Amino acid sequence: MIPHTMELIGTSLFALAVVHTFSTKYFDHLSHVRPTHAGVFHLLGEVEIVFGIWAMILFAFFVGLQGKPAALLYVEGLNFTEPLFVFAIMVVAASRAVLQCSRFLVEAISRLLPIHPQVAYFVTTISLVPLLGSFITEPAAMTLAALILRDRFYGRNVPERFKYAALGVLFVNVSIGGVLTPYAAPPVLMVAATWGWDVTFMMTHFGWRAVVAVLVNAIAITVLFRSVLRQQELPEQPGPTITLPWPLLVLHLGLLTGVVIFAHDPPVFLGFLLLYLGVAEAYPQHQDKLLLREALLVAFFLAGLVVLGGLQRWWLQPLLTSMSETQVYFGATALTAITDNAALTYLGSLVDGLSEEFKYALVAGAVTGGGLTVIANAPNPAGFSILRSRFEEGSISALGLLKAALAPTLVAVICFWFLP
Repeated sequence: MIPHTMELIGTSLFALAVVHTFSTKYFDHLSHVRPTHAGVFHLLGEVEIVFGIWAMILFAFFVGLQGKPAALLYVEGLNFTEPLFVFAIMVVAASRAVLQCSRFLVEAISRLLPIHPQVAYFVTTISLVPLLGSFITEPAAMTLAALILRDRFYGRNVPERFKYAALGVLFVNVSIGGVLTPYAAPPVLMVAATWGWDVTFMMTHFGWRAVVAVLVNAIAITVLFRSVLRQQELPEQPGPTITLPWPLLVLHLGLLTGVVIFAHDPPVFLGFLLLYLGVAEAYPQHQDKLLLREALLVAFFLAGLVVLGGLQRWWLQPLLTSMSETQVYFGATALTAITDNAALTYLGSLVDGLSEEFKYALVAGAVTGGGLTVIANAPNPAGFSILRSRFEEGSISALGLLKAALAPTLVAVICFWFLP
């Protein structure tokens, strides 16, 4: 396939955006050591805006080379449902009602484990919440797990190596924890209807492998950092508590359910979001700070990824279809690190006549590599945005995340490809 001029420009800008993503930690450092231009460096260090900035540069190229009508035709032909949904689910899932219910569930289950309370709470959070993503969607699970980690485990005196290790496991576990159903994980959602994958198929081919991998990763990091967890202070009032009036609690859970059920229909789930904002304004005493800024930045990031990713088909699709099943599995795992995993599986869904083995390899590889970078899986920017303030200089190193995610990714590789 011979690429057109805009495809070459789009791929070049996409490559620059990937390099920029891995450089944000450096720009954040410069903002601290060079205060004269701190504002510029801090802006360049905001990973959530990276793809949005480069997407706007691409749009400028479009207007300059092909005119405004062609640029608008390209943008209007893209699907921005995913960025809008992640924005809505992040805001609603971060409500006090949903958080209290989640913490209630985690606390209740962790109390059943005959180990140190803080250790039990951590292993339950890092395993149960990602698996819940198969039912409440991965972005919601990422939001809840990241908020719990931030508030309970990412204290000032906690070593950075623990923070990175937990972040790596969280990203990998969320990516593979959403494959028990066909609607919760973005890369599965892209192909489930086209290929006829239902809940039974997902449970028998993907689900049990995901459960094994999630539990192994959670137990491994808990054992490795058990001394760090035991040294952390327990909450002043431990125990599962829900303080909201039950009618308001039911209303919030109903709004979250509505957003999840209508995840593919922006007019509907945005309506639920607006209703939630109205409820939050009416009952501020039962709300925490709304997660609007973080959610908007994540949506901007994902929208930029959609705009830039729309011009990558010319090289991605031929590359994928030229591989064997084994090659496509490991190729998808690697490619996911530099492009959204849902984009890979979507391209696969456009090809007719694929074998069942090829389909499994493509999707399994896409979810396996979904924790390697912030751009690998749509929910990752949500966790990144929530947790970044707890790292040194308020920044997360992309290379540090990659290193931390390698071991849990290897566990996922073993479970999804080498287990019989």
